[in-house]
Amino acid sequence: MKIEQIYTGCLSQGAYYIESEGEVAIIDPLREIQNYLDRADEANATIKYIFETHFHADFVSGHLTLSKRTGAPIIYGPLANPSFEAIIAEDGQTFQLGKVSITVMHTPGHTMESTTYLLKDENGEDYAIFSGDTLFLGDVGRPDLAQKAANMTQEDLAGLLFESLREKIMPLRDEVTVYPAHGAGSACGKNMMKITVDTLGNQKKMNYALRADMTKEEFIKEVTDGLTPPPQYFPLNVKLNKEGYEDIEDIIERGARGLSPEEFELAANETGAIVLDVRHQDEFVKGHIPQSIFIGIDGGFAPWVGALIADVQQSILLIAPEGRVEEAITRLSRVGFDQTIGYLEGGFDSWKKSGKQIDSIISISAEEFKDRLSTGDIPVFDVRKEGEYLTSHLKQAFLTPLDYLNNHLAEFPQEETFYMHCAGGYRSVIAASILKSRGIHNLVEIAGGFDAMKEAGIPVTDEVCPSTLKK
Repeated sequence: MKIEQIYTGCLSQGAYYIESEGEVAIIDPLREIQNYLDRADEANATIKYIFETHFHADFVSGHLTLSKRTGAPIIYGPLANPSFEAIIAEDGQTFQLGKVSITVMHTPGHTMESTTYLLKDENGEDYAIFSGDTLFLGDVGRPDLAQKAANMTQEDLAGLLFESLREKIMPLRDEVTVYPAHGAGSACGKNMMKITVDTLGNQKKMNYALRADMTKEEFIKEVTDGLTPPPQYFPLNVKLNKEGYEDIEDIIERGARGLSPEEFELAANETGAIVLDVRHQDEFVKGHIPQSIFIGIDGGFAPWVGALIADVQQSILLIAPEGRVEEAITRLSRVGFDQTIGYLEGGFDSWKKSGKQIDSIISISAEEFKDRLSTGDIPVFDVRKEGEYLTSHLKQAFLTPLDYLNNHLAEFPQEETFYMHCAGGYRSVIAASILKSRGIHNLVEIAGGFDAMKEAGIPVTDEVCPSTLKK
C-alpha cells in the first residue's frame, strides 16, 4: 500500500494518491490532473476511483476531468446532488482497492454531504482517515458555508459536526492517521496547525474541538466564535464543482494568447477586463499600467484573487513574468477564474517601450517612515488581518484589513497623504493598487511592512494573544 499526500501550498490544500496492487484511488484532486496520471503511469497502475469529500468552496476540483480521462467513477457520500453522473455512496459502504479498502463515513456539519473516508489495511485494520473539511489538524471545518444551500443556521450545522466527530471519528483508535483536505492558511477553518499529517490520538490531545469533556453547547459556541465572512467566490466554486466546468486545457489555450501593447489596451477597453499584474511587488511599485491590479504570483495568489476579484466570470488580462503565463492561468483556474483572455506579450517592458502611460507607487523605507513620524501625527493604515493587528500594531495605525478593503474606502483621506503597511509588503501593494484603480493616489506604501518597522525601532503595542482580548 502506498499513500501520498500531494500538498499545494498556495491553496493550503491536500490531495491524496492511494495505491494497492496496481489500483489507485485519488481523493480531492486539483483541477490540473496530469500529476495524478503520471504517478499512476510510473507505477503501471490504474486509477480506479475518484473520491470527493464534499463540494469544495475554496477551489475547483479535478474530479470531472480526471474521470473523463480515466473512466474512473466519481464517488460522493450521502446527500450529495451533483448534476453529473456519480456514485452517491451509502454511509458504511466499502470500496475495495487492491488489498485495502475504503469505507464511507458520512460526517455532516461542514456541509451536509461532507464525508470522511476510512482506509483499512490488508488485515482489515483501521489505518487512516481522509477527513476532508470535517476534521483539520488543530481545528474543524467552519459550519457556515452551506447555510443558504441547506436552509440551516451555522449553529445547526455545528451541532451536526459535533455528532459526526463524536460518533464517527473519535471512537477510532488513536493510531489512525489523519489526512485533512487543508492546512494552515486556508479560509475553511480558523486555527489550523502548520503540520499536514498527524495521528488521531495527538489530535484528541491538541485539538480544542475534540475535548472529551466538551458539551454540544460548548462546541457550537467555540466553533462559531470569531468566524469572519467567507470569501465571496466560495459559492461560485461550489456551483462549478456541483454542475461542471471547462477542461483546463481549453482555458489555458484561450488565455495564453499573446497581445501587443496596442492589442492589449484595445482588449481592456472593449471587454472591461481587469488588468491583473502578477509580477513581484517591487517591480509593480516601480512601474505599472494605470488602473491595473497587483496580486503577485509568488504570494497567496489564488486565494487573494478569489477574495478581492470575487466574480469568477470577470474577464482578466495578464501581465506576468517571462515564462509564467501558463502557470498564472492555471492557478487562476484552480479557484474558478477561467476567463483569462490574453496576456501582454513581452511583459511590462513592452508596454514601457511602446511609450504608453505608466504609473507607480510611492514607497519609502521603514527608516524614512520613522523620520516622518517624528514630525507629527500622520494617518497610517494597517491592512493585515484582525488577529495580526490585535497581536501587536503601530500605536497610531487604523485597521483596514485587505480582505474587506472595500468596506473601508470612506475611511481613507481624500487629499491628505496617508501611509499603508502590512506584515512584509505584499498585501500593502495589493491594497495600494486597488485604491489607485479607484482614483485614490495620495498614499505612500511602507516597504517591508510591520516587520521592517519593528526592526527600525518604531514603537508598537505589546504583543498579546488575540483570543485573550476577545474574552
